[in-house]
Amino acid sequence: MAAAGSVAPGSVGSDRRVLALPIDAGLVCLRGLSPTRLRFEVEYGLERGTTANSFLFRPGSTAAGRSMPPVLVHPPGASFAAPFLERLESLVPADAALKAVVGHVNPNRVALLRKLAERWPRLMLVASNAGARLLEQLWSQRRPGAPGSPEAAEGGDLPPLPPIDVVKHEVSRELGGGHVLRLIPAPTPRWPGALLAFEESSGLLMSGKFFAAHLCSEAWAEANRSSSEEDRRYFYDCLMAPMARQVESIVDRLEELDIRTIAPGHGPAISDSWRSLLADYRRWGEASDRSSLSVALLFASAYGNTAAIADALAQGVARTGVRVESINCEFSEPEQLLEAIRTCDALLIGSPTLGGHAPTPIVSALGTVLAEGDRAKPVGVFGSFGWSGEALDLLENKLRDGGFQFAFEPIKVKFSPDAARIKAIEETGTGLGRQLRAAQRRSERRAASGGLQESRSEPAIQALGRVLGSLCVLTTAKGAGESRLNGAMVASWVSQASFTPPGFTVAVARDRAVEALLHIGDRFALNVLAAGRESGPMRQFLKPFAPGADRFAGLELEESPGGQPILPEALAWLEATVKQRMECGDHWLLYAQVERGAVLDPAGTTAVHQRRSGEAY
Repeated sequence: MAAAGSVAPGSVGSDRRVLALPIDAGLVCLRGLSPTRLRFEVEYGLERGTTANSFLFRPGSTAAGRSMPPVLVHPPGASFAAPFLERLESLVPADAALKAVVGHVNPNRVALLRKLAERWPRLMLVASNAGARLLEQLWSQRRPGAPGSPEAAEGGDLPPLPPIDVVKHEVSRELGGGHVLRLIPAPTPRWPGALLAFEESSGLLMSGKFFAAHLCSEAWAEANRSSSEEDRRYFYDCLMAPMARQVESIVDRLEELDIRTIAPGHGPAISDSWRSLLADYRRWGEASDRSSLSVALLFASAYGNTAAIADALAQGVARTGVRVESINCEFSEPEQLLEAIRTCDALLIGSPTLGGHAPTPIVSALGTVLAEGDRAKPVGVFGSFGWSGEALDLLENKLRDGGFQFAFEPIKVKFSPDAARIKAIEETGTGLGRQLRAAQRRSERRAASGGLQESRSEPAIQALGRVLGSLCVLTTAKGAGESRLNGAMVASWVSQASFTPPGFTVAVARDRAVEALLHIGDRFALNVLAAGRESGPMRQFLKPFAPGADRFAGLELEESPGGQPILPEALAWLEATVKQRMECGDHWLLYAQVERGAVLDPAGTTAVHQRRSGEAY
């Protein structure tokens, strides 16, 4: 399935543009391109830009000669409105009876649909049952924003909600030019209104959020499996992992289709390795299923901000190997909610504030928690608000009065969290996961006295502890201005890995906060510590930090040519770029290529770490 692209003019003052990619006779992909980070949500954290893929089926006749209107599948959000509408107007006349298949419903998408309704008065929407409910709820709502923001500046009359063709079950619809479109409802807690589209003659699956990746690419399809594997894994970890069981059931259904190409809502299509990607989705979810610990994540989200906080918390918890059970209270069954509350090891509940109140489904869920929740298990409260936060106060006060113990102080975000706040929220989730893991280990030690000592005395574990590494401090900084993030950790699992080009490996635990800043293409500095002078840096970077805290506060640092933090008391430093990442049990093994470096003390020697056991650092 080949495609060639033509570039549409971009919007004035924007780096966003739209490509028109012919896919098949009468079928065009309209791909919005943004080379910079588009939104604040955690899934954009790799900062490789993004694409928004929509698909236009041209008007034509069915095999029986029936005339069919143009059909737009998966229209983008309002972030691409100007270039997208300009391109669409060149392909579809304003008097056409345009149909739009809405595979994902959120306020940003609804804002674009309103513009479609203004320009194409004969517009009809196609949505799942849950998607239609969301469209009806969101159509007349305006997203609140801080003073001076685009949301706060919105005004004017809204067009009426177009008629909705509600897809209650999987159906096939004939389109023009011999195309047949199968519509597959695929509800999940994060996207209850999800609707997938499969074109039967070409084998093209338009999968929406499933199998997506946020990276800016003009090419129709990925070059090979490895070219976007990390991006798709990151997207999975951010959004799919907290609902792995529901995702697996959808993958089961998709494997029955005669797929030839998967075209997700974000990122390049997958033509040659789509079977491997489906297998990856299963494999990535297996680790979560094996976990004996779980966190129930209950939420409702009016404008997407509370859901973004939930995503960040879930990613942080999942880094520790604890399973997250994500439940959208607006679309969940009472039995599912009750089961999660009774079986979880910790419970988090999040809510927006609407008109000074919590949404009714959250109030109902809170009542179930108060009636059925275990007071010995930690809880947490989170959410966003515009001008007041009464819903969060209600949740906090009721849970405290009910005798529940809080794992962390309530997370209250006015409007939208920025990148720094998102990182702090992730670290809060990681802290909760570590807390649950530590409690589990203490319980296991009590249940099996002597078990840990026996493990440490095992000869192979003792021998592993004799493998030495240089004592170093890994430091990194990413971004600029208020969006600048930094991180650091003590590293002793370090080894040179190549001469040409010069490179080394470093192991980073999955639950390290700094791990989020060490993806392929990210830079960092490795500060090699000097024997006899390692205690100061060790104390600084081994002490616990509060979520989101500046690891370098109060330190006098130097800066590498690439802008990375350098410890002046180090023996030597190396500036490097991550080139490969390999998943190794509870660690990531990073291969980094050296770009610059210097020896600061030629007379010094390298500090090394002596261990008694290979079971711990």
